[in-house]
Amino acid sequence: MRRYSRPALLLAALLAALAGYIDAVGFLQLGGFFVSFMSGNSTRLGVGAALGDLAIVATAGGLIGLFVVGVIGGVLAAPEWWRWRRVSVLTLVTALLAMAAWLAGQGSPASAAFAALAMGALNAVFQRDGDIAIGVTYMTGALVRMGQRIAVALRGGPVWDFAPFLMLWLSLTTGAVLGALSYGRIGGAALWVGAAAAATVATLLAARDGRAS
Repeated sequence: MRRYSRPALLLAALLAALAGYIDAVGFLQLGGFFVSFMSGNSTRLGVGAALGDLAIVATAGGLIGLFVVGVIGGVLAAPEWWRWRRVSVLTLVTALLAMAAWLAGQGSPASAAFAALAMGALNAVFQRDGDIAIGVTYMTGALVRMGQRIAVALRGGPVWDFAPFLMLWLSLTTGAVLGALSYGRIGGAALWVGAAAAATVATLLAARDGRAS
């Protein structure tokens, strides 16, 4: 993450907070499944398969598939040569979250499907050389890298290289707290807050990129 500027790291932290927020809302909506954390859904799928619980397998497997489709959509919406690629990804995420919020208001279980698509697409914001350089919807890799950087620091290396990874984890966790609190107060309408946040970040990026042209 040393290759990224401070504004880029701030953007990553904001998007991680958004991912934590939406994942917490989805978790509470679905009663223990995730719309962002696919490692958790993979474990649930495996447990469901072992127990012969086809409902668990279908729910977890469906969410995993939708997340992957969202990643594909986000990558296709944001060719790396295009200056507006991050804005285009966040516009897609905003539209998907708005649909998720509207469906939640109708009491439709399809709300979670659109939230999973949105979280998959969100990862495409940080494409670099054909890969996702910063994963903003999952933190296992960030925690591993944080531990590695702390180990290097203990051996006499750079002291604060772990800080960006800690920031990402704290951002996602804080977002999850806010998502759970929002869902407790306004239910599925909490997704509108997430859609508004994505739209706000997209607008700010568009304004910045427009000034840079």
